[in-house]
Amino acid sequence: MKSMEEFREEIGDTSFVSVRGGGTRWNLGGPLREGTIIVEAPKGVINYKPEEMIVRVGAGTKLSTLQDDLSELKQEVALAGFSESTVGGSLAVGSSSHRRARIGAACDVLLQADCVGADGKQFVAGGPTVKNVTGYDICRLLVSSLGTLALIGVVTLRTRPKPEIGVWLKGELDFGEIANCCYRPASVLYDGSKTFVFIEGYEADVEKERVFLEKVGMTVMDRALEIPPLQKGETKKDLNGGFLDLQTGDVYSNDANSNIEVSEEVQRLSNRIKQNFDPTGRLNPGRKPH
Repeated sequence: MKSMEEFREEIGDTSFVSVRGGGTRWNLGGPLREGTIIVEAPKGVINYKPEEMIVRVGAGTKLSTLQDDLSELKQEVALAGFSESTVGGSLAVGSSSHRRARIGAACDVLLQADCVGADGKQFVAGGPTVKNVTGYDICRLLVSSLGTLALIGVVTLRTRPKPEIGVWLKGELDFGEIANCCYRPASVLYDGSKTFVFIEGYEADVEKERVFLEKVGMTVMDRALEIPPLQKGETKKDLNGGFLDLQTGDVYSNDANSNIEVSEEVQRLSNRIKQNFDPTGRLNPGRKPH
């Protein structure tokens, strides 16, 4: 496995540089500046403590590989991605699961990140435990930053118990009726005409909720719902064949060309943060997280 020192040396302290993972969302945020050097992050699981529900892993590790390893001990991390997505890439784009309402957002997963800054020096953000020390929560800034603030090499992630069973149902109920039947549905998605509900947990509990939902008109699906990527900043009118998450307001859609309005205040704050972390603009030049 590549060490953090080797990763730091590849990045250096002068050239425009970017870390590439699986490339599944490579063009998100705009094209890279011409001449940018491309490097890869360390790969592989370094340390896994199931009793403490944390795992330390190279950011270049495939997310599917990590999830498979954790599944053997009935745990998972609350990140989502495509088959080739990496752990670091999923964090960089802030790829939360469609089960976010139940398991939390991507920014809640990252406990500690071993990074290389724009000055070419290695630093550590966060801590290896859930109860971190006081100070700025840089880890939350790194998630969804598209690698424009620092380049992530190794991360410590929070794991969670993996549900015993999950079931998709569909019908025409509104959210209030669904909430009356389910304690904490993992997903409630709407495509403009039908509502899709995903319930998960212990088998006995899921079975009870399934019965309640079927009594009020929902139908069990014979296969999992295929959900397109999360398109942040969308609204209900922008569904374009996708799904609106009735619990979080997020939209999942294959239309990646929608115009997302960003206020001047958000742009100004984003630029100030970028200036503080990377005054020369050498990290993922051309990318705009906002």
